[in-house]
Amino acid sequence: MHYQTDILNLFPCVAPTLLANTRKLCDAARSRGVGVYFAKIHFSPGYPEVSPLNRNGQGIKRLGLFVDDQVSPELGRRDSEPLVIAHRASVFFGTDLQVRLSAQGIDTLLMVGIASTGVVLSSVAYASDADFRLFTVKDCCYDPDQVVHDHLFATAFDSRTTVLSLADALALLG
Repeated sequence: MHYQTDILNLFPCVAPTLLANTRKLCDAARSRGVGVYFAKIHFSPGYPEVSPLNRNGQGIKRLGLFVDDQVSPELGRRDSEPLVIAHRASVFFGTDLQVRLSAQGIDTLLMVGIASTGVVLSSVAYASDADFRLFTVKDCCYDPDQVVHDHLFATAFDSRTTVLSLADALALLG
C-alpha cells in the first residue's frame, strides 16, 4: 500500500531496504499463486478530490504530491495485478477494493505499506472491521516516527492482525 515514487523519495535512506523486502514478499506470493494487489494514493491536477476540511489532504496538496508519481517499479508490478487508486489514507475508503476481494473469495490479507501511521493504520482498522483475516509484515512497513511505528505494531496492529517478520511471512507463503 502506497509503495509509490513520491513517498519513497521522501525516505531515501530506508527506501532500498523497504523495496528489497517488499519485492521478496511480492515474488514469493506470485510464485505460490497468491494474488498481489497494489494501492496508491493519487490526485488529479489541482486536487479536486481534497476537501478543505481534510487536514491530511491539505498537507498533501501543499506539498504537491501524488499527481504524477507511479507505483515503485522496483516491485515489478505486472499488468495482471490490480491497482487500486485511493484519494484518502485508507485503501478501502471510496474504492472498490472490498468488492474486488469479496468477488474473488479472498478473506485473508497480508498487508504492507508506507506509512504505518497513515495507510497501514487506516486500512488495517477498516479490514479488521470488515472481518478479513489479517497479517502485517513489519519489515515491509515504515513510518518516519520509529517510536509510534513500533508502538502501533505492539498494540493496535497486534490486536487486529498477526504481526510477522519478513522471514515469517515468507515461511507462511512457503
